[in-house]
Amino acid sequence: MNESGQIELLQSIPIFGGMKAENLAFMLQNAARHAFRQGEFLCREGEPADEFYILETGSVAILKQWEDQDYLLRRLGPGDCLGEMALIDYFPRSASAVAETECQALTLTAETLRGLYHKDLEQFALIQMNIARELSRRLRHASELLFQNRTLARIGENGVLYSSL
Repeated sequence: MNESGQIELLQSIPIFGGMKAENLAFMLQNAARHAFRQGEFLCREGEPADEFYILETGSVAILKQWEDQDYLLRRLGPGDCLGEMALIDYFPRSASAVAETECQALTLTAETLRGLYHKDLEQFALIQMNIARELSRRLRHASELLFQNRTLARIGENGVLYSSL
Protein backbone atom coordinates (compact mmCIF):
# COMPACT_ATOMS: atom_id res chain seq x y z
CA MET A 1 0.00 0.00 0.00
CA ASN A 2 1.43 3.40 -0.96
CA GLU A 3 1.51 6.44 1.34
CA SER A 4 -1.71 7.99 0.03
CA GLY A 5 -3.47 4.64 0.53
CA GLN A 6 -2.07 4.45 4.06
CA ILE A 7 -3.26 7.99 4.80
CA GLU A 8 -6.73 7.06 3.54
CA LEU A 9 -6.67 3.98 5.76
CA LEU A 10 -5.73 6.05 8.81
CA GLN A 11 -8.40 8.66 8.01
CA SER A 12 -11.02 5.89 8.07
CA ILE A 13 -10.04 4.84 11.62
CA PRO A 14 -11.73 6.66 14.54
CA ILE A 15 -8.45 7.11 16.43
CA PHE A 16 -7.17 9.28 13.59
CA GLY A 17 -10.45 11.17 13.05
CA GLY A 18 -9.91 14.87 12.36
CA MET A 19 -6.16 14.47 11.85
CA LYS A 20 -4.50 16.54 9.15
CA ALA A 21 -3.02 14.60 6.23
CA GLU A 22 0.40 16.20 6.83
CA ASN A 23 0.45 14.90 10.41
CA LEU A 24 -0.69 11.46 9.31
CA ALA A 25 2.16 11.49 6.77
CA PHE A 26 4.56 12.46 9.59
CA MET A 27 3.33 9.52 11.67
CA LEU A 28 3.62 7.15 8.72
CA GLN A 29 7.22 8.26 8.14
CA ASN A 30 7.93 7.11 11.68
CA ALA A 31 5.85 3.93 11.45
CA ALA A 32 7.20 0.47 10.82
CA ARG A 33 5.43 -2.06 8.63
CA HIS A 34 5.44 -5.67 9.80
CA ALA A 35 4.30 -8.87 8.13
CA PHE A 36 3.02 -11.68 10.35
CA ARG A 37 2.57 -15.30 9.37
CA GLN A 38 -0.52 -17.24 10.37
CA GLY A 39 -0.11 -18.28 14.02
CA GLU A 40 2.54 -15.66 14.76
CA PHE A 41 1.99 -13.38 17.75
CA LEU A 42 1.94 -9.63 17.23
CA CYS A 43 2.21 -9.24 20.99
CA ARG A 44 1.76 -11.37 24.11
CA GLU A 45 -0.12 -10.71 27.31
CA GLY A 46 2.23 -9.50 30.06
CA GLU A 47 4.96 -8.25 27.71
CA PRO A 48 6.17 -4.65 27.95
CA ALA A 49 4.25 -2.35 25.61
CA ASP A 50 5.00 0.98 23.96
CA GLU A 51 3.53 0.58 20.49
CA PHE A 52 0.23 -0.09 18.82
CA TYR A 53 -0.77 -1.74 15.59
CA ILE A 54 -2.99 -0.76 12.68
CA LEU A 55 -4.05 -3.83 10.76
CA GLU A 56 -3.75 -3.31 6.99
CA THR A 57 -4.55 -6.85 5.86
CA GLY A 58 -5.50 -10.14 7.43
CA SER A 59 -7.26 -11.25 10.59
CA VAL A 60 -6.05 -11.17 14.19
CA ALA A 61 -7.48 -12.90 17.28
CA ILE A 62 -7.27 -11.10 20.62
CA LEU A 63 -6.77 -13.63 23.41
CA LYS A 64 -6.88 -13.39 27.20
CA GLN A 65 -5.32 -16.09 29.31
CA TRP A 66 -6.95 -17.48 32.44
CA GLU A 67 -5.86 -20.61 34.30
CA ASP A 68 -3.43 -21.52 31.50
CA GLN A 69 -6.21 -21.38 28.89
CA ASP A 70 -6.53 -18.81 26.08
CA TYR A 71 -9.98 -17.26 25.59
CA LEU A 72 -11.01 -15.36 22.49
CA LEU A 73 -12.04 -11.77 23.27
CA ARG A 74 -12.58 -10.59 19.71
CA ARG A 75 -11.40 -10.76 16.14
CA LEU A 76 -9.94 -7.85 14.22
CA GLY A 77 -9.63 -7.17 10.51
CA PRO A 78 -8.22 -4.55 8.14
CA GLY A 79 -8.58 -1.03 9.52
CA ASP A 80 -8.77 -2.18 13.14
CA CYS A 81 -6.26 -1.09 15.77
CA LEU A 82 -4.88 -2.87 18.78
CA GLY A 83 -2.57 -1.96 21.61
CA GLU A 84 -3.77 1.63 22.12
CA MET A 85 -3.57 1.27 25.89
CA ALA A 86 0.20 0.99 25.53
CA LEU A 87 0.30 4.60 24.36
CA ILE A 88 -1.63 5.80 27.39
CA ASP A 89 -0.66 3.78 30.47
CA TYR A 90 2.70 2.10 29.64
CA PHE A 91 1.61 -1.06 31.49
CA PRO A 92 2.34 -4.54 30.13
CA ARG A 93 0.05 -5.98 27.46
CA SER A 94 -3.39 -6.88 28.82
CA ALA A 95 -4.03 -9.51 26.11
CA SER A 96 -2.28 -11.35 23.31
CA ALA A 97 -2.79 -10.84 19.58
CA VAL A 98 -2.18 -13.71 17.18
CA ALA A 99 -2.44 -13.67 13.40
CA GLU A 100 -5.27 -15.93 12.22
CA THR A 101 -4.19 -15.36 8.62
CA GLU A 102 -1.15 -13.75 7.06
CA CYS A 103 -1.28 -10.11 8.16
CA GLN A 104 0.35 -6.83 7.49
CA ALA A 105 0.30 -4.10 10.14
CA LEU A 106 1.67 -0.63 10.69
CA THR A 107 3.28 -0.07 14.08
CA LEU A 108 3.26 3.31 15.80
CA THR A 109 5.21 3.89 18.99
CA ALA A 110 4.84 6.18 21.96
CA GLU A 111 7.97 7.92 20.62
CA THR A 112 6.11 8.73 17.39
CA LEU A 113 3.33 10.34 19.42
CA ARG A 114 5.90 12.36 21.35
CA GLY A 115 7.18 13.57 17.99
CA LEU A 116 3.65 14.66 17.09
CA TYR A 117 3.48 16.47 20.44
CA HIS A 118 6.50 18.58 19.44
CA LYS A 119 5.28 19.07 15.86
CA ASP A 120 1.61 19.96 16.47
CA LEU A 121 0.31 20.09 20.04
CA GLU A 122 -3.32 20.53 18.95
CA GLN A 123 -3.22 17.39 16.79
CA PHE A 124 -1.46 15.50 19.59
CA ALA A 125 -4.30 16.44 21.95
CA LEU A 126 -6.83 15.34 19.32
CA ILE A 127 -5.32 11.88 18.90
CA GLN A 128 -5.13 11.47 22.68
CA MET A 129 -8.83 12.35 22.92
CA ASN A 130 -9.63 9.95 20.08
CA ILE A 131 -7.77 7.15 21.85
CA ALA A 132 -9.62 7.95 25.08
CA ARG A 133 -12.94 7.80 23.19
CA GLU A 134 -12.08 4.42 21.70
CA LEU A 135 -11.04 3.05 25.08
CA SER A 136 -14.25 4.44 26.59
CA ARG A 137 -16.34 2.68 23.91
CA ARG A 138 -14.57 -0.57 24.68
CA LEU A 139 -15.05 -0.10 28.42
CA ARG A 140 -18.78 0.53 27.93
CA HIS A 141 -19.06 -2.61 25.82
CA ALA A 142 -17.16 -4.68 28.40
CA SER A 143 -19.33 -3.27 31.21
CA GLU A 144 -22.49 -4.18 29.32
CA LEU A 145 -21.23 -7.73 28.74
CA LEU A 146 -20.32 -8.06 32.41
CA PHE A 147 -23.76 -6.78 33.44
CA GLN A 148 -25.53 -9.20 31.08
CA ASN A 149 -23.40 -12.10 32.29
CA ARG A 150 -24.09 -11.36 35.96
CA THR A 151 -27.78 -10.80 35.30
CA LEU A 152 -28.14 -14.09 33.44
CA ALA A 153 -26.33 -15.89 36.28
CA ARG A 154 -28.93 -14.58 38.75
CA ILE A 155 -32.00 -15.68 36.83
CA GLY A 156 -33.53 -18.68 38.57
CA GLU A 157 -35.04 -21.73 36.92
CA ASN A 158 -38.49 -20.09 36.92
CA GLY A 159 -37.16 -17.18 34.87
CA VAL A 160 -37.39 -14.69 37.73
CA LEU A 161 -34.50 -12.38 38.48
CA TYR A 162 -33.40 -12.68 42.10
CA SER A 163 -30.68 -11.09 44.15
CA SER A 164 -28.03 -13.12 45.91
CA LEU A 165 -27.76 -10.44 48.61
